[in-house]
Amino acid sequence: MTGRALATAACLAVASHGGAGTAPGAGFVDPLDQPAAPSALAPRALLSAVTRAGTRLVAVGQRGHCLWSDDAGTSWMQAAVPASSDLTAVHFPSPWRGFAVGHDGVVLTTADGGRSWTKRLDGRGIGALLRARYREPALAAGDGIAGQARALADRAPGVSLLAVWFADERVGFVAGAFGLVLGTEDGGESWTPWLDRVENPRALHLHAIGGVGGAVLLAGEQGLLLRLDPGARRFRAVRVPQGGSFFALAATGRTAVLGGLGGRALRTGDAGATWQEATTGVGASVTGAAFLPDGRLVLVSLQGDVLVTGDGGRSFQRADPARRSAPVSSVAVADAETLVFAGPAGVRRERLR
Repeated sequence: MTGRALATAACLAVASHGGAGTAPGAGFVDPLDQPAAPSALAPRALLSAVTRAGTRLVAVGQRGHCLWSDDAGTSWMQAAVPASSDLTAVHFPSPWRGFAVGHDGVVLTTADGGRSWTKRLDGRGIGALLRARYREPALAAGDGIAGQARALADRAPGVSLLAVWFADERVGFVAGAFGLVLGTEDGGESWTPWLDRVENPRALHLHAIGGVGGAVLLAGEQGLLLRLDPGARRFRAVRVPQGGSFFALAATGRTAVLGGLGGRALRTGDAGATWQEATTGVGASVTGAAFLPDGRLVLVSLQGDVLVTGDGGRSFQRADPARRSAPVSSVAVADAETLVFAGPAGVRRERLR
């Protein structure tokens, strides 16, 4: 299954609209060069991710749509975005500074809490970075890195980025299809490919990244989980119970929960060193996760399930056993008792019951 098909199956991406890898036709304008069009329907169109930026909420999705809300998700404003490639993930290390990624290798930054965005990288630039870095024999040797780098560089104009996370306003990572990982230490001004620093010899797709207890985790398809060794500056494979792909990651303190295919969930209480299975009671893929202010954890699924735990992720209960809602791709906390969901029908808010 391709990166785009897998991401779509998890409700993390949508069909592209003639991206940088598509042959141009008459009147063709590359989405990387076409600003996102204003649309009154954007809050009700497909949105892939929603997160907090301080007290603000920010959501991203198809055709470069980026929305922000200062009233806990009651109303939404559309941001100015310089590209119309589909966006898949967003993260704010501080209330004003944020990063969003998507198809065509697009990386966007904001310095005003998501009201306006600047393009810092795209698939064309990623291809050039890969070719330049892995031209060095010492970096390309072993583990098939040279072949992986060439293959990624060849498809880089249309490569999909599916995850983004920053430790602070300067240091962070983006990751995505076919094992692509890039890091920055200057807030996205420059980027370094990390293929030679990631134990992913099969080039599996990477769907989630996050920090827990000072550690950095990368999770992806076929149960792949990686943990950053800061001394070696290398993501090393972590042994976890066998199972399917991971799509969601949420962390607080030294506790983190991974959600994935078929309702699967794993938890850790030691910053990702060891993991145990958690019982969700659902069969649909877990696509989003968030911690409430009181420490409870919420998981959401592709089928619209909303699950809550008060024991650090050991077991979950439905927030409302009678409710069956629309598919959800991401969840964020609006306030102590209110959640905001993103998915194929846009953004909506609901109170926990």
